[in-house]
Amino acid sequence: MKKLFLSLVASGMLLSACNSSNGNTADNASKANADSAATAANAPVAKFEKESHDFGKIKEGDKVSYDFKFTNTGKSPLIITNARATCGCTTPTWPKAPVKPGESGVISVTFNSAGKSGLQDKQITVTANTQPAETMVHLIGEVLKK
Repeated sequence: MKKLFLSLVASGMLLSACNSSNGNTADNASKANADSAATAANAPVAKFEKESHDFGKIKEGDKVSYDFKFTNTGKSPLIITNARATCGCTTPTWPKAPVKPGESGVISVTFNSAGKSGLQDKQITVTANTQPAETMVHLIGEVLKK
């Protein structure tokens, strides 16, 4: 019985020690909000010329490519860490080097229509150091059966 009681007391003390703070939670929260607002104001911004491209009608098996052009309209370098498509039939490539404020870049997307038919809407999610971190562009069109 003594062991159980001592275990409960020790657990309670451990939990209270883990949950304690320095008492300045309001100050810490306001500092975090101010820091994130300052960071957002200086964050890079990827401004795309077009957020979607309609490639029209193509035959099954054709490949189409499109370059999504963007400009960094923010105040710090834009770093794209990833660009992924909704399926393996669409392949994006992006600049690996930072894009300085005022400079432009291109995300090239190739869609392979082999095994596809009907209306297509391929979404490409671009992950970067922007606010918000993800931006989406679309490649749309129709694939006609042979």
